[in-house]
Amino acid sequence: MAGSEAAWQAAEMGVDVVIHEMRPKVATFAHKTGNLGEMVCSNSFRSDDSEQNAVGLLHWEMRAANGLIMSAADAHRLPAGGALAVDRDPFAETVTARLRSNPRISVCSEEITALPDSGTWILATGPLTSAGLGAAIQAETGREALAFFDAIAPIVYFDSIDMSKAWMQSRYDKGETEEERTAYLNCPMTKDQYEAFIDALLAADKTEFHEGETAGYFDGCLPIEVMAERGRETLRHGPMKPVGLTNPHQPDIKAHAIVQLRRDNALGTLYNIVGFQTKMKYGAQADVLRMIPGLQNARFARLGGIHRNTFLNSPRLLDDRMRLKSRPNIRFAGQITGVEGYVESAAMGLLAGRMAAAECLGRDIAPPPPTTATGALITHITGGADARTFQPMNVNFGLFPPVDGLKGGRRGRKDRYKAYTDRAKADWQGWLRHSALDVA
Repeated sequence: MAGSEAAWQAAEMGVDVVIHEMRPKVATFAHKTGNLGEMVCSNSFRSDDSEQNAVGLLHWEMRAANGLIMSAADAHRLPAGGALAVDRDPFAETVTARLRSNPRISVCSEEITALPDSGTWILATGPLTSAGLGAAIQAETGREALAFFDAIAPIVYFDSIDMSKAWMQSRYDKGETEEERTAYLNCPMTKDQYEAFIDALLAADKTEFHEGETAGYFDGCLPIEVMAERGRETLRHGPMKPVGLTNPHQPDIKAHAIVQLRRDNALGTLYNIVGFQTKMKYGAQADVLRMIPGLQNARFARLGGIHRNTFLNSPRLLDDRMRLKSRPNIRFAGQITGVEGYVESAAMGLLAGRMAAAECLGRDIAPPPPTTATGALITHITGGADARTFQPMNVNFGLFPPVDGLKGGRRGRKDRYKAYTDRAKADWQGWLRHSALDVA
């Protein structure tokens, strides 16, 4: 995501770009194709509400900046209530086609295994930095390059789901159209079924880490079994919460827990299990997931899995132009910088691409103000966070400077978030105008 967006932004500013992509020559655990922008985890960009949600605001900012990733996402949008979910394969195909057809962009199918000594580079290695390049980064940064573990959720064939037990409904019937109000598939559980599921989840065989590896997880993408280990009720208050939904098969009975699935492709033939990242081994995983009512005969297009993921101690290693302090010809972008999520990663690519292009043109672009969603992220990762405790972060309003003058009727959260987004949109438009003038 980050590399694709960076290349697009730099080319749009008039700079020639070479994308070095090791796939499909060098494969990864999670990727299935050689497409640029391939999605390997969820197919959701999360909330698209630009007035009440920080990631929705980030969507808005990237659209305003002519972002490639948001344009492709909008072109292949799937019903998902208030969220932005995409048909992952056509999305990646569109990103790839637009980059390959841009006359200023060329794609080189090779693996980079060393840090370049000259030239202007952006390292946007995604969630699976290759062993060779990872070792080169480790050698340059020493112990400042950290690691955590990330997990992906299973995908189920729709025609294997028992719709006499499951039903279609978005939580609280959210959405403007009938399609949006029925964007999620729901599987209910009784208390006894939930307790049995938790027992099986805790007892299941799980992927073991190699000797010397410490399993640190990003809290926004915890495996379900790790959540269950934190308390038997944790899942009921997380991805299995039963609120805002009514089972039409038993409208007078309130479910104790509910598993939701979201459409994964435009055809509606594939559904991913929302929030069900897992490190269970494949055999145990299928058995446990088939305990969910409606999924007793489920066939899986993809089972879940877990992989190692590296990220930099960016507050210590990067300057506010996203350059590696020890090698300023190299910028980093995307998840390796310590942001979490597709959109956040792409937003860092957008900034890195613009800043690198400006440098090539003999100009300079200052970071966007921290009052914007993009600016709040880069401020956090390049100095706002404490380097001693730095961990990957999704965009959230806690990263924004407080809004002055929230008095009287503007004290509530809804009004406060609207004030944040109104200020951010104005400041982002101002930054876009200013940065365009800088590189004109």
